Amino acid sequence: MSDPSKIDIDYVANLARIELTNEEKKEFSSQLGDVLHYFKKLNEVDVEGVEPMAHAFPHFNVWREDRSGEPLNVENALRNAPAERQDQIIVPKVVE
Repeated sequence: MSDPSKIDIDYVANLARIELTNEEKKEFSSQLGDVLHYFKKLNEVDVEGVEPMAHAFPHFNVWREDRSGEPLNVENALRNAPAERQDQIIVPKVVE
């Protein structure tokens, strides 16, 4: 197991943008040490000839085919809008 005292938990917490109590720092530095120890074990595995992959199992697009169709009319498009004006949906301002 790696030495948790060598892990700069304050630096890691700052990167994660979280504040930790002293008790949490002790607990998480130990857990982070365990994680780093496990990564060292993973580095020992021979992966020569193994293709990198994003998923453990083959992953295929399961979406429906993209086909054109009849567009919504304005009345149906605005039916569930929280507010509307001049055939446009009104939403709260999010940019100042």
